[in-house]
Amino acid sequence: MKLRRLIPAVLFVFPIICSAASKEIVELQRDVAQLQDQVRTLQSAFDIKIGALTVLVQQSVDAANKANTAVAGLQGGIQEQMRQQGKDVVGPVATVGTKIDEMATAFQQVQNSMADVTARLGNLEQQMKDLSNAVRTMQTPAAPPPTSGSNHSGPTAAIPPSGTMLYSNANRDRLGGKFDLALQEFNEYLKYYPDDALAPAAQFWIGNIYFTQGDYDNALKAFDLVLERFPANNSKAPDALYWKGKTLMKLDKRNAAATQFREVIRKYSGSEAAANARLQLKQMGLSASTSAARKR
Repeated sequence: MKLRRLIPAVLFVFPIICSAASKEIVELQRDVAQLQDQVRTLQSAFDIKIGALTVLVQQSVDAANKANTAVAGLQGGIQEQMRQQGKDVVGPVATVGTKIDEMATAFQQVQNSMADVTARLGNLEQQMKDLSNAVRTMQTPAAPPPTSGSNHSGPTAAIPPSGTMLYSNANRDRLGGKFDLALQEFNEYLKYYPDDALAPAAQFWIGNIYFTQGDYDNALKAFDLVLERFPANNSKAPDALYWKGKTLMKLDKRNAAATQFREVIRKYSGSEAAANARLQLKQMGLSASTSAARKR
């Protein structure tokens, strides 16, 4: 009986309940659709942002690669410039060393030429003296004839030849390569004029000729004579000391030669012989310092 009463009530309420549920479902579906639209919008925006970010990253990578390439090229260019500059510096330095050697040789030749000029001036001075003596001799009245009691059996004293002529002939023969004849004439000059102004030069050229001929023992003796007899001569004493060192080098006396070169520098520091001595010590790989030599 009760069941019958409930059935009409249920039939009345059910459409109302179904209608309310249908409305909620529609609203829920609408909300879901909106959420889906929002998700699609966010996805689209995300895709756009990711694309832009990817482009930026790729551009950054490309820029970094270009920068690395540019840095590598710059580094290579700098290294090449450094190598080229090294070559440019080494070449001139070697050339300067060669030029210095050539200049040292040229200075020695100039010094020898100046010595020759000095010798010629000395010869001219000697010729003037000889001419003056000849004039005075001509003006001197003749000696009276000897008396009958005079003794004429003794030999007449030989008159030595002109010093100017002897030195000039010796130097001419030396320059002409007639070394043996030049040696004889220089020795003859020193025999008659041992204290003349050109005597130091004559003794030096004797040693120089022996050195040129390869007679190093006699060259050493000749240079020692210059140093013993004419130590105050500022023209030939430095040259003799320097060439003594050169002669000792030829005799394989390296340490003794270095001592002579340092002695030239110590005694005649501003001379051309001292400059040549420094160059010789440098070529020998030795220091030119006399103090360093004394400490050893």
